[in-house]
Amino acid sequence: MSPTRFDPYEPDLLPAVVRRYLESQRNSTRELPADTVFTTDARVVDEDTEYLGSATIREWWTKSANQYTYTLDCIGQARTADDTWLVAGHLEGNFPGGQADLWCRFRLDGNKVCDLLIEPPPAR
Repeated sequence: MSPTRFDPYEPDLLPAVVRRYLESQRNSTRELPADTVFTTDARVVDEDTEYLGSATIREWWTKSANQYTYTLDCIGQARTADDTWLVAGHLEGNFPGGQADLWCRFRLDGNKVCDLLIEPPPAR
């Protein structure tokens, strides 16, 4: 179900809530207003761990932001369904391995994220 090609990264073409999440990844404080980004019953899957609900997501975000220093460069995007966006990115930082490519799949419910899957791109 993955798209065969990404469009170039154009943040202005993404929903505002997706831009807000990605911008929070890029700012120096890495503050995420979880209540304005995620639904109260949202789900995030990162490194094969599932986080349910905005309070748990806030804890995950805070731990991740404090554990490592990194930069995120978004390199492409694709709309895979009416309510789903996929953003391809490249991370570099002080985490194990030092760099990683990843995909962030955002499923929206109205103007908030109800499901976020962060994973490496599939092997080719």
